[in-house]
Amino acid sequence: MSTSKVDILNQKFSTSLFGYKKAEIDIFLQEVADQLGKLAEEKENLQKQVEAFSKSLEEYKSREKILQSTLITTQKMVDDLKANAHKQAKLIVEEAQAKAEDILNQAHKRLAQIHEDITELKRQRTHFEIKLRALIESHLKLLESNSIEEQQVDEIESKLKFLGVS
Repeated sequence: MSTSKVDILNQKFSTSLFGYKKAEIDIFLQEVADQLGKLAEEKENLQKQVEAFSKSLEEYKSREKILQSTLITTQKMVDDLKANAHKQAKLIVEEAQAKAEDILNQAHKRLAQIHEDITELKRQRTHFEIKLRALIESHLKLLESNSIEEQQVDEIESKLKFLGVS
């Protein structure tokens, strides 16, 4: 049962011959009623504060949930960005390695081609030297044969001069 300040103030007691003094009881009841009134007001204020704090607490809890959700989402985004960056970096490295291998293969092919060209040029040079040597030798033989013919002509001329035919 809840007793209010008004209930205390309106409470009437019966008096007896040897009972309490009415004025003292009234003063005491007034003090009790005042104190009870203050306590009731304080209780009401505290209840209002509790309600306000409860609302604030719920609001803060809601904000906390939103912040946690945002943090989780942000962390997921950061993780996704890192994963994508790693994938892209890996792809770039793989592409660079593939290009490097292509360039190296082309360089090896070019080197092989140059070696083949050098071998062909050496073969052509040897062939040219052989032909040139043969040409020189044939010219030498021609010169020698001309020289022999000239000697024969000189011998014939000298024989003719000896015989007196001029």
